[in-house]
Amino acid sequence: MNLVMFGPPGAGKGTQAKRLVADYGWLQLSTGDMLRASIAAGTELGLKVKGIMDRGDLVSDDVVIALIEERLPEADIAGGAIFDGFPRTVAQAEALDELLQSRGTQIDTVLRLVVDQDELVARMEKRAAEEGRADDTVEAFKVRLENYNAQTAPLIPYYEGQGKLSDVDGMGEMDEVAARIAAALGQ
Repeated sequence: MNLVMFGPPGAGKGTQAKRLVADYGWLQLSTGDMLRASIAAGTELGLKVKGIMDRGDLVSDDVVIALIEERLPEADIAGGAIFDGFPRTVAQAEALDELLQSRGTQIDTVLRLVVDQDELVARMEKRAAEEGRADDTVEAFKVRLENYNAQTAPLIPYYEGQGKLSDVDGMGEMDEVAARIAAALGQ
């Protein structure tokens, strides 16, 4: 099973992806987590993308696609992948479709977590306090939300056209959202 989880920043993609990993053993592929790990490790890539991410801007397609491609063999072993926050653009979605097709697989379903903006802001503020992420400042969050609306929202018709998109109400307690995701997956 290969699934894409997307939604605006703070919608709970990472939280719910971790639950799916625990429940099903699939590999979580979060480009954000991978990039933050590179920054923390002080790698060449980390140094290159730190300022971009701190501002809330998107890292170039070639960088994130290369990160994903590198990890696909692990997804094969795990029986599937949860693409968490990737793809973020139609170009990335097309590249992912091509990568998976070349490996004889595809995206099976796309879950879009739907959360209202006031709740997103509250979640961002809580996460900033708990995790201290540089990209969770109010200013960076606004940029990330603008980028999502401009660049990621066009994935909705892209995946609707493939018949793969399911909207999931991302409001409420984590267990409630997890139950809705399980229902959307037919589990």
